[in-house]
Amino acid sequence: MTRSSVALLLAAACAGLFALSAAAEEDLPVPAPRPGDVLRIPGLPPIQMPPGARVYGPHGRQGPGVLDEDGTPVPRPEASEKPALAPPRAPEQKPQRIPPHSTPTEQAQRANVLDKLFSQLKASDSADSAKGVADAIQRVWSRSGSDTADLMMSRAMTALAAKDLTTAESLLDSIVRIEPDWAEAWNKRATVRFLRDDYDGAMADIDETLRREPRHFGALSGLGAILQKSDLDKRALEAYRRALDVYPEQPDVKKIVDKLKLEVEGRDI
Repeated sequence: MTRSSVALLLAAACAGLFALSAAAEEDLPVPAPRPGDVLRIPGLPPIQMPPGARVYGPHGRQGPGVLDEDGTPVPRPEASEKPALAPPRAPEQKPQRIPPHSTPTEQAQRANVLDKLFSQLKASDSADSAKGVADAIQRVWSRSGSDTADLMMSRAMTALAAKDLTTAESLLDSIVRIEPDWAEAWNKRATVRFLRDDYDGAMADIDETLRREPRHFGALSGLGAILQKSDLDKRALEAYRRALDVYPEQPDVKKIVDKLKLEVEGRDI
């Protein structure tokens, strides 16, 4: 085959391929431009973007004359419009703390017991029933809350029973130093000092006792006895009456009051 023949065959082949390509392009549908793929610039004709390309920027989807998916213009947001704010969150509720149950102190329990016993003492209608309540009150008084002070008080009472007044008073001196709020310690030392004829010391201790426990019927009776020995019958009568107001069923105190009443106030006419 000559060189010219080969050139003719190649030219025919290329022409055939071109014709097939053109026919294929004529048969395929041409995609319509998608709305929103048109770039519109003022002063220029609309520019068709390639299929699949999206237009953004100052003249794109948010620019003037931009069309949305359905072909309608997309308005630009007004400058005055503000984005909606999320609703405020409710303040977080903290779990409420429940305070622990408070337990009354030993001192509060002691005061509560004494109040009830004194109410029963005043309401007692016989000497026997009243004495039982009075004994219960004295048992409460006899406890200081301190093991050391209670032990020393026990030794002081042993010395008092043995009429060793010096040892008893020395022990009670120590007790009132370590437990100054214990009314019964002052009352017991007043008793020892009274037995030692130290009336001034006894009166001072009775005053300390009544400051801490104004209902101490033993201290009130002791005060009456000291005043009576000092020939202060009127004041002694007042002290005995105060003792009876707290503890009405005291036969011995009643007799003393009846006697002093005649001496101080005379007989009724």
